Order: sequence, then C-alpha cells, then structure tokens
Amino acid sequence: MDLPPSIDTTVAHPARRYDYWLGGKDNFAADRASGDVIAAKFPAIRTAVVENRRFLKRAVSYLSATAGVRQFLDIGTGLPTADNTHEVAQRLDPTSRIVYVDNDPLVLVHARALLTSSPAGATTYVDADLRDTATILDSADLDFTEPVAVLLLAILHFIPEDDDLYAIVRRLTGALPPGSYVVISHATSDYLSPEAAEEINSGKHGAGRLRTRDEIIALFDGLELVEPGVVPLGEWRCEDTPPPADQVAMYAAVARVR
Repeated sequence: MDLPPSIDTTVAHPARRYDYWLGGKDNFAADRASGDVIAAKFPAIRTAVVENRRFLKRAVSYLSATAGVRQFLDIGTGLPTADNTHEVAQRLDPTSRIVYVDNDPLVLVHARALLTSSPAGATTYVDADLRDTATILDSADLDFTEPVAVLLLAILHFIPEDDDLYAIVRRLTGALPPGSYVVISHATSDYLSPEAAEEINSGKHGAGRLRTRDEIIALFDGLELVEPGVVPLGEWRCEDTPPPADQVAMYAAVARVR
C-alpha cells in the first residue's frame, strides 16, 4: 500500500496502536512496540479495546432504536473494523447520516475505501483534530437544527490538561440542538495499578491523561445522563455478564442535550 507522505511510521499513533490490540494489520513497528509496553503493565488491554467496540454498538443501537437519532458525528474514528458506527446505525435505519472525523491520514485512506454508506443514507469524512472543533463543526455534513449524536469514544484521554478538555467538550455540546446526545468512553486510573497508570500517563506513548470517575462525570455538566449514568464501560446496558471493571479500566456514559 502506498502511504500518504504525512504518515510518520516511526511514531506510534493511538488509532494504529488500537488496531494492533484488536488484531488488525494496519500498524507499524512503533505502534506495536508502544502497544506491547502498555500491555506489559496492563495485560487486559485487549479486553478493554474489545469492550469499547461492544459499547459503541450498544450505544449507537440505543440512540438509533430508542432515541430516534439519525445523525452521528464520530470523532476519533480509528481504523475500520467490525460494527462501525454507520453499519450499526444504518442497519436500524438506512437513512442515517454519519460523519467520521480523524487526524490520522491512514485512517482516512481506509475510511474512504471501506466505510461506505447505504444508498438511502450518507457517510462522509473530515480530516481534523479533536481540538479543532470549529473545523469539525463547519465541515460536518449534518443538519444541526435536528438532533445529532456526538461520539467521543476512547479519545478524550489523549487530551492533556494544557489543552483544556472541558472547554473542547463544551464547544461541541454547545453547537448541538436539544434532543441531541453525547457518548463518551474514557480510560481511568481508578482500576489500574500505580505502575500501569504511571506508564500510560508518562507521555512516552503520546500526550494525554487518565482521569477519575469524578473528572469524567464533570464532562457531562449541563447534560442529562441516560441511565445508568457514568459506569464502568462493560456495565453500560450490558445484557450479559460484563467483564470485571479492572479488566477494562474505562468509564462510559450517554447523555442528552436538554
């Protein structure tokens, strides 16, 4: 495959490291090395990333089937795998519109090739960083007079304190009309060993920070949490036996814009 010139294969990228943990092939030596170091400190990491995909499926199914949402803004898309947002949403309603956002050129190459819409709906892509909310909102081919679900799955923990995560989330939610939803999954230090938390927070694997449950709850200020609220990711509306919280070390929630 011819790689876009902007891809630096010598530096690990979260999307490609995630792909490695999921057993994908769209990753490089730097991604695998970084992934192996984290896995040595947190051996359950592959359980965590699989559970995050399962949460995506449950959340999008709820939003489409129960909440009636037909527009989805998926920021931090990651490399395509099974049950992507548009597949889940358009399976329930083929007219659903999905906008994927990522800042990894490799993700966008694969997205344009593989993330194809149903004929009745639409799937588009925006090349942007989460911090650049103006570009995301201006470029998203969605009707912001109608409800939109913003998905922020396993991405917010890559935002360090200096970038003011809470302001970023407020800018996104402030653009949404009533009846919209925000979906968040976020890695936490609450269930990790001190060694694992220190490794992940060290900056050696990219910028970011693990956060506590109280810090994650604060991301939903001004929004109406959908039951069961902010819970260990595997427990959110799980219909079977969820994995132990310390095997996932993430919280998740869905909230409605009032």
